[in-house]
Amino acid sequence: MVYRIYVEKKKELANEAKALLGDIKTFLGIDGIEDVRVVNCYDAENIDSELFDYCKRTVFSEPQLDNIYDEMDFGNACVFAVEYLPGQFDQRADSAAQCIQIISQQEKPLVKTMKIYALYGQLSEADIEKIKKYVINPVEAREAVLEKPETIKAEYDIPTEVEVLDGFNDLTAEGLKRFIAEKGLAMDYDDISFVQDYFRSEKRNPTITEIKVIDTYWSDHCRHTTFLTTIDDVDFDNSLVKEAYEEYLEDRERIDDKKPICLMDIATVAVKALGKAGKLDKLDKS
Repeated sequence: MVYRIYVEKKKELANEAKALLGDIKTFLGIDGIEDVRVVNCYDAENIDSELFDYCKRTVFSEPQLDNIYDEMDFGNACVFAVEYLPGQFDQRADSAAQCIQIISQQEKPLVKTMKIYALYGQLSEADIEKIKKYVINPVEAREAVLEKPETIKAEYDIPTEVEVLDGFNDLTAEGLKRFIAEKGLAMDYDDISFVQDYFRSEKRNPTITEIKVIDTYWSDHCRHTTFLTTIDDVDFDNSLVKEAYEEYLEDRERIDDKKPICLMDIATVAVKALGKAGKLDKLDKS
């Protein structure tokens, strides 16, 4: 069962809402806006009702600072919610789940968050879309459904083979723009055009994995979605890349690296190996 709680800063402490109201008026030039409310919504699963009730005022909120609600009534406001994209790291949700586990001394529950915005005033559809565009960073977030889900457990299909994007190199400018929209990429047209030129020079179409990796690397939020993803198995078409990977595995064994194989480990293992060999006396470790 999924339990839900809404948490809102008390009116006199609602600095995030006040700042957004000011930005809408000043930066977006929308004079019809009269007020803004910002509410953090928590969904929790794999938790019993007694523990959830206890956590309402110990984990999800600070009673001296927040108002909490089991149900929300926004009146005549225009309401929309924002959630992280699948795979993006939700620090708020992870911190809450860890705190609940410390309290219960049991299995870590599933926690998911979204932020709800309530806009008050004389706003046109164009005004609302302008505000949404200002608030939602498409690299990491998307507009969310307001209804409580049956489950927050994420189910992913594991592909058996990597899709090759046949015809990618032949796409026109309009085709590339549609490709960005269809795949939900953070890249703009100039970025994807640069990528297309590269694969044309390679005389092959890219795989969906290559496009997604490039798109993630060029975003500002790639650590948790890409760098720390465990690599279970690797196939190589290029002998030089295979040789470099084998050298990496040798370095791992040399320094007795027990961490899972991932891109972050591949990127840092050489420095670790040099450090263990005593060749980086002035290395600043963090």
